[in-house]
Amino acid sequence: MTHSFSRSQTVRKPVVSTEKGVVAAQHVRAAEIGADVLAIGGNAVDAAVAVSFAMGVLEPWMSGPTGGGAMMIWLEKEQKAHAIWFGMKSPKALKPGDYPLSGAGQSSDLFPWKAVVDDRNVQGATAIAVPGTVAGAGLAHQHFGSMAWKDLLQPAVEVARDGLHVDWYAALMIASACRALANDPDAAAQFLEDGQWPTIAGWTALSEKRIDQSQSADTLAHLAEAGAGDFYHGDIAQVLAKDVQAKGGSLSVEDLAAYQAVLQTPKSIRYRDALWHVTPEFTAGPTLERTCELLQTAFVPHGVEPDGTVMSAYARSIQTANAERMATMGDQEDPKAPSCTTHFSIVDRDGNMVAMTQTLLSLFGSRVVSPSTGLLMNNGIMWFDPEPGRPNSLGPDKTCLMNVCPLIGEVGDRRFAVGASGGRKIMPAVAQLSSYLSDYGMSLEEAFHHPRIDVSGGDVVVADEKLPVSVLDELKSQHTVVTTPRTVFPYAFACPAGVLRENGLNMGCTEIMSPWGDAVIEGKA
Repeated sequence: MTHSFSRSQTVRKPVVSTEKGVVAAQHVRAAEIGADVLAIGGNAVDAAVAVSFAMGVLEPWMSGPTGGGAMMIWLEKEQKAHAIWFGMKSPKALKPGDYPLSGAGQSSDLFPWKAVVDDRNVQGATAIAVPGTVAGAGLAHQHFGSMAWKDLLQPAVEVARDGLHVDWYAALMIASACRALANDPDAAAQFLEDGQWPTIAGWTALSEKRIDQSQSADTLAHLAEAGAGDFYHGDIAQVLAKDVQAKGGSLSVEDLAAYQAVLQTPKSIRYRDALWHVTPEFTAGPTLERTCELLQTAFVPHGVEPDGTVMSAYARSIQTANAERMATMGDQEDPKAPSCTTHFSIVDRDGNMVAMTQTLLSLFGSRVVSPSTGLLMNNGIMWFDPEPGRPNSLGPDKTCLMNVCPLIGEVGDRRFAVGASGGRKIMPAVAQLSSYLSDYGMSLEEAFHHPRIDVSGGDVVVADEKLPVSVLDELKSQHTVVTTPRTVFPYAFACPAGVLRENGLNMGCTEIMSPWGDAVIEGKA
């Protein structure tokens, strides 16, 4: 692949070991907020609640209260993993007939479904599903939290009061969705300037331009006082449903009142000498389990890092597992499309861990803002195949099938929590990182800096051009390969975040090319 990026530039994120807790998130300010929670005595779950809401403010196009996701929790005292599912669902009043196929080829966004008239399943209020993130955070807090709910949401309220800082990266993200955002008056009013993306004088790091988030700040302040249940049974539920229906969507107060996040027994995968705990259903957890089964017999670990034979084994195993998933579950996704997800991983000083992934699905979700709450809405309806009689076909009151894959891993004296954003790129990244840490004993810094491949687009293997020539040659001898650099935008590979604990010491790291992502040590914010 021809490109104009530097081939000599080196980017690194050093990893420091500490006895204190660590938060690794896609936005450094959110990581600092989580680290502050740990510093005042909160545990990993408390920090996760605070980070979850902060991320919805700092990266509103990636996730937020109106999204969904899943999380893995490790309780050190119990020596036990727990899973929480808080995915989205289709509204009960949704009618598949309202999403007729246009005959115009393929959908315009993430999934290569047949196109629907006016992209009603992709964009606008008709694409909005029942959200689950608030319920998931609330359930985790109810069972495993130690601090007051109000105190954990307060940092997000304060960040929202300050407004979203529009640096060059934020401006780039807004510019990438400018045309779609302009279709919703409330989204345009919040994110655009005279219908255009916000400009930054000279594109410098000195810009202090901010987007007004006072409406969402008021919503979060109310949620902090009223509790998570208000989002589904109280004032927020009433105005949220009213706003969506006014714009033509089918989300109702009954849908919100009936929604429940679920505390689950995780799927525990025995992989060689390691044990990997993942979410058991409606996520990529089962696909990762199948990948592990194939990897067990595909190669025997040797050397200090994967060679061409091992990388080819990764590619074959992931391809096979993904093909089975698409044949039976039907969530095939275009790997070129931008996804709208965030992941963060946390370990506290006692060894408790959280790996939490939350999403709006597409970049900026449905590109619709609820005017009464100031919240950007999801487009979870796009997860369903609009063609009848297919795996995962669109229907009322159905659970959305997600690509999220938070994982807790155990191997020898080390334990790690890892996950990623990036749609169908997520599972391949989590599988490789977990293998690096389990099969090759890499440090967290080594694993996150080591080149990866992505196999989420059928037969094509996307390979980091930093892989050794011998590895690339081996891959090319067995697969159709495209090489590409790791860049800031768009991401050719998933954007992971992970923490690791070994011999009482904690450490964290995020995707090295993420300009906002970072790992922050408790007390260092």
